Amino acid sequence: MADPQEATLATAEDTVALGARLGEQLRAGDVVVLSGPLGAGKTVLAKGIAAALDVDGPVTSPTYVLAREHRARRPDSPAMIHVDLYRLLDESGLDLLAELDSLDLDTELDDAVVVVEWGEGLAERLSDRHLDIRLDRAADSETRTASWRWHTP
Repeated sequence: MADPQEATLATAEDTVALGARLGEQLRAGDVVVLSGPLGAGKTVLAKGIAAALDVDGPVTSPTYVLAREHRARRPDSPAMIHVDLYRLLDESGLDLLAELDSLDLDTELDDAVVVVEWGEGLAERLSDRHLDIRLDRAADSETRTASWRWHTP
C-alpha cells in the first residue's frame, strides 16, 4: 500500500485535472473507489479519469441506472465502467460482482477500469489493485480536498 497523497482543488477544473492525472496511471482491471459526501465532486473527478482514458460518452452520475459503460475510443485502451452505489448503501450483504453481472455489460470487468462512487468497503473486492480517493468539500466553499492511496498486491 502506497502512502496517501493529497491535493487542494479550488475549482471544478482542478478536480477534472486531478482525475486526468490519476487516470493516466490506470490500466484494465483497475478499480477506483470514490468516496465523500454529496456534492464533493466524485462525478467531476470521474470526468477527468474518462478524459485520460479517452472513452466515449458524456460522464454523468449513474445513480439511477447503477452503471454506465463508456467504450474506449482506441483499440488498445480499456473501457470505463462508471458505477454509483448510493441507492444500494442500505443493502447488507450486497454482492457487487453479481449486481454488475446482472447489468449484462458488454465489457468484461478485467478489460475495463471500474470507477465506483459510494463503493467503499464493497468495490475493493473487485480487484487487488485499486485506488481509493476521498473527496471533501469545505463548508460554504467550492474548495475541495482530495486524498488518494493505491493498494497493490
